[in-house]
Amino acid sequence: QVQVVESGGGLVQPGGSLRLSCAASGNFFSIFRMEWYRQSPGNQRTLVARINEGGDIDYADNGEGRFTVSRDNAKNTMYLSMNSLKPADTAVYSCKVVVRQISLTLRDYWGQGTQVTVSS
Repeated sequence: QVQVVESGGGLVQPGGSLRLSCAASGNFFSIFRMEWYRQSPGNQRTLVARINEGGDIDYADNGEGRFTVSRDNAKNTMYLSMNSLKPADTAVYSCKVVVRQISLTLRDYWGQGTQVTVSS
């Protein structure tokens, strides 16, 4: 089994910054890719950014260049640094981890999410 835990969310004023963390632990061979998603009330969950084991990064348009994703392979942890936050960034931010299992097949695991609220 694999556990995925997000942290770092909270209440921040417009223009502020937050750094989210996503840590994976458990029984797997390696981590193939880690992804950040967000979902605000009444909307679908959308991709924010993702980083694969080689360090290749993709960003969705919703970050508008204000978000930076990084990864510490030794800690099986991914980070999302968010700057110049806007009320529209308010959402539950969730992490999806694609692991390579002992059998070398890929499988997805999700965390519970962390709430980010941008408000004055």
